[in-house]
Amino acid sequence: MQKGEVELNSNHTTNGDFIEQEMTMAELLEQSPDLQPLVRGQIIKGTIVKKDSHELLVNVRSKYEGVVKAKDLERVNQEYVDSLEEGDEIPVYVVHMEDDDGYVVLSLNKAVVEHDWENAQKLFDAEKGFEGKVVSTNKGGLIVNFGSVRGFVPGSQLDAARINNLEKTNQWNSLIGQKLYVKIIEVDRRRNRLILSEKAAAEETRKRQKEALLEELQEGDVIQGQVSSLADFGAFIDLGGTEGLIHLSELAWTQVSHPRDIVKVGDELDVHVLNIDYERQRIGLSLKRLQPEPWSQVLENYQPGQVVSAEITKLTNFGAFARIDNILEGLIHISELSSKSITHPRDVVSEGDKVQLRIISIEPDKRRMGLSLKQVTEPEETWNDENSEGAVTPSSDEDATSEETSPTAEVESESSDSTEVVTTEAELEQV
Repeated sequence: MQKGEVELNSNHTTNGDFIEQEMTMAELLEQSPDLQPLVRGQIIKGTIVKKDSHELLVNVRSKYEGVVKAKDLERVNQEYVDSLEEGDEIPVYVVHMEDDDGYVVLSLNKAVVEHDWENAQKLFDAEKGFEGKVVSTNKGGLIVNFGSVRGFVPGSQLDAARINNLEKTNQWNSLIGQKLYVKIIEVDRRRNRLILSEKAAAEETRKRQKEALLEELQEGDVIQGQVSSLADFGAFIDLGGTEGLIHLSELAWTQVSHPRDIVKVGDELDVHVLNIDYERQRIGLSLKRLQPEPWSQVLENYQPGQVVSAEITKLTNFGAFARIDNILEGLIHISELSSKSITHPRDVVSEGDKVQLRIISIEPDKRRMGLSLKQVTEPEETWNDENSEGAVTPSSDEDATSEETSPTAEVESESSDSTEVVTTEAELEQV
């Protein structure tokens, strides 16, 4: 070997650095993608070397040039095509190895479609949603594009709130042009099937919002919400992505028969956060806790002898309950409904009746108020006339238990001639 020559098979360079043994052709191709041969049906990246109104000329590796023809470009989103410039790198699909002019025939449309199917699969695997525009409808639901792929939203997969607001006639047509946040629930590339669900996306969104809200909320907080639905046991309040419950007992300080007596669906109101069950993700709310406890200031607003407007709320064997100013409830004992003999309060009043009543006693510590109807509607001389026609007198059968079940006891009032009616504990326990 002459001086200065280098042995090609040596493992060392002239400066002593170590090099690997001679590389195989496959290894060279792997390290140099430009040298790899094109294969029909593959998707590769190419660089636009020329663009005109009819086609794109694309450089795909060092010894190949391909063409994307006008017919293919027409199938691609026009905004995307218009945005392309010479020098841009784009994905292309190899259709044919050579046309009549010696160019590789490429498809931008097929490459974009395949790329969108790959993205759809990634979103499906990640269980993530996306916002898509409704482009058309059919009998069963909506068509929403995912890039170049047409996705289908069955009517059953629309969010319930949206379905309730749709007109029954031509219900889908009103949604064309609107954007929906949907989640992919099925991907089948072979069958060209992409199924979307607004319902699943909404549930996922509500779940995240609920988790975030539960982390932020503290017991005692006051938060704004909207009445979303009513049940016999309470009112559900939408707090912005999650719901809380105002139990029947927390709607008002007075006795409530049904939530509709206090609120209605759609009402916006402030609510007090009563308790939070993090494990079961439930929020207990209260409406009445934002209002003063009425019995604590009853004597500031009401006095014995005062005549007030009220509504009959409930009937029992021993009397009728009435709500005053939609704040306090008092009892009209059966003996204070009428001076005539009656067997049941329904003989004089009905639930829902609006009446004028006289307050005859107030017991703030026991949260009791005695009311009288007859002291407003009848002459004063009949109020205490036990011997007048129709006066109620216990029968002999009742004498044995009169001490426990006597309906009334008359006590002179220091401020008026009216009498105070005392209701027994046994009777109140029946309420």
